[in-house]
Amino acid sequence: MDERKVDNSAKPEQRDEAAQQTASRVKKRKSKRRYRIAMVFGALAIILISALISLRIYAQIAGAPPLTVQKATVFLNAEGEQIGDHYVNERRYWVTLDDISSHVVNATISVEDQDFYSHSGFNVKRIGAAIIANVQAGGKSQGASTLTQQYARNLYLTHEKTWTRKLNEALYAYRLEVFYSKDEILEGYLNTVYYGHGMYGIEAASRFYYGKSASELTLAESAMLAGIPKGPTYYSPVVNLQKATTRQHVILTLMHDEGYITADEQAAAVAAKLTFTNNEWKTANSQAPYFLDTAWLEASAILEDVGRNIDTGGWEIQTTLKKQHQQAAENAIRDQMPKTSLQAALISIEQQTGYITALVGGRDYTTSNFNRVTQAKRQPGSTMKPLLYAAALQKGYSPLTFVDVSQTTLKYDGKEYTPKNINGQYGDNITMAQAVAISDNVYAVNTLEDIGYKAFQRLLDDVKLGVEIKHVPSSALGATNVTLHNMTTAYAIFGNEGNDVQPTTILKITDERGNVLYDATAKKVERKRLVRKEDAFLLTQMMRGMFDPTFNTYLYATGVTLTNKLTHPYAAKSGTTDTDQWMIGYSPIVTAGVWNGFDEGALDVDADHAAAKEVWAQFMETVHAGQNVTFKEPSGVTAVEVELKSGNVATEYCTGPTATIYVADDDMPSDSCSPSDKYTEPETYKNWWDSWLDLFN
Repeated sequence: MDERKVDNSAKPEQRDEAAQQTASRVKKRKSKRRYRIAMVFGALAIILISALISLRIYAQIAGAPPLTVQKATVFLNAEGEQIGDHYVNERRYWVTLDDISSHVVNATISVEDQDFYSHSGFNVKRIGAAIIANVQAGGKSQGASTLTQQYARNLYLTHEKTWTRKLNEALYAYRLEVFYSKDEILEGYLNTVYYGHGMYGIEAASRFYYGKSASELTLAESAMLAGIPKGPTYYSPVVNLQKATTRQHVILTLMHDEGYITADEQAAAVAAKLTFTNNEWKTANSQAPYFLDTAWLEASAILEDVGRNIDTGGWEIQTTLKKQHQQAAENAIRDQMPKTSLQAALISIEQQTGYITALVGGRDYTTSNFNRVTQAKRQPGSTMKPLLYAAALQKGYSPLTFVDVSQTTLKYDGKEYTPKNINGQYGDNITMAQAVAISDNVYAVNTLEDIGYKAFQRLLDDVKLGVEIKHVPSSALGATNVTLHNMTTAYAIFGNEGNDVQPTTILKITDERGNVLYDATAKKVERKRLVRKEDAFLLTQMMRGMFDPTFNTYLYATGVTLTNKLTHPYAAKSGTTDTDQWMIGYSPIVTAGVWNGFDEGALDVDADHAAAKEVWAQFMETVHAGQNVTFKEPSGVTAVEVELKSGNVATEYCTGPTATIYVADDDMPSDSCSPSDKYTEPETYKNWWDSWLDLFN
């Protein structure tokens, strides 16, 4: 019999007592049930509290997770304009939250995490809803990540859909919330999230899609960008504008619902026509690529010296590149080079500062990033001669030193060597000044034999050419492999009055927080004298002779084809080998070096003989347009008009061509052309002699 039923046959007193007993038993059962429930909830609470305490202890022990991410390094030219960037794995420019449009912030929160400022790293409601959806779907089809969790994933984890990754994501998110403010987390998220096309972070995305900074983004632009991270492949406006626009409208609706914008603002943003500049961005970020490679290597060494690693990125590197000079270099190569596979390289250096103002390492970086300015070692030919003559000046030669240049054969190490001039013609005795102008090979070889290899090597070491010459006569003619960078630097030393030149591509390096780690303009650089000032000036004046037709005799001055094209004073020297063309020279301001040749194979002299000279001339004239420059004459040297064939001071009695040549005061010629130099037979004597001869005819 069910004890809950009351025996109606019993007396009323008995029935009341039975009812009371039944009620008591029911009450006890309910009490036990409540107790058990309370115990379960208590246990769960203890577990939860313990878990939270443990989580807090774990977070404290683990400490603040690092926020370091790789960021793109930005390069600026000397004028402060961006000319390119460099990134290791991800293109990213870090900007502060204050430098991001508020529309971006509001759009991102509206679509990604509306409770961002109220949760502690993860949203329990969203997690619960996601779990139910995933169970129903039989897998992990739906996520519930907050912005903090997404930031944690961007920093520390992969994007695989596993419960382990989700757990780690939550742990990292909690640690981020413990140690960093909401604004710091939001700033980090916006600087690390992927926006497609290799762009990480809102600043990179803004520059790529709209060609502007993230601080300048409009409401419509911001809503468009905020929709991309959900699926960069699907929602990039470059890939699928229709899908991207549909998502943009959804985000604008959410922003209105959340109270960030009014209905009118929403309607205006929906109607706004957006202009995308991704193609222009690609062009703008490919300036002077050979120069940027060189600057990256130099900046890396500078940062390493101060204990920093350039690969962490985020640097702002202001370079020495001058926009006008780089454009002039690229235009000169484009205009003057033949339409063949002949390669070209050009570098320009301001000799007083050492700043590299332009650098072109090849005709097309996209087909070959081999830098022919810094990496290619080629034979410089006759451009080596001024360095030899600088050594000769140190050994007592002067611009008026005569050397026999008739055809000769030298013997060395059981071998014979016969230097030849380009046209097979030879002279008698000529001065060093004329030898430089017409590039006589016999003069150079005989000079090297006279002063010795040690004296020549010492000069090359002084100007830091970085080569060791062979003890063979052809070393006088540039039969040594050297880079265009080092040869141009050596010439810059002569253009800098013999003072040291330290080439550099870097002006300033600033970290992502604006701290200046390196500033070339603030450095006090000691300019060591490497060549006597008087010798540097004498060499300069002799190299100006290559443009002077006065020196034309059995050989032509090697730069006379350029004479009518040059409107400023330049000192220069050309050089030609079987495979290479060189032209290096300077004004009082800038030194420029040009090389032409094939990466492999012989030079086609007939088609390409003048290319290097023409490139150099166009570049120098362009960068000096509108400037009035002169070489300053130091004390201790004097200009003197001399007869070339004799070296005597020019007078009305000279019978040969004359030229103005600078010499040291101690080397001033003591002789001058005299009346006897101009002696001719008297007319009366000549007539008598002719008449006498007629008697025998």
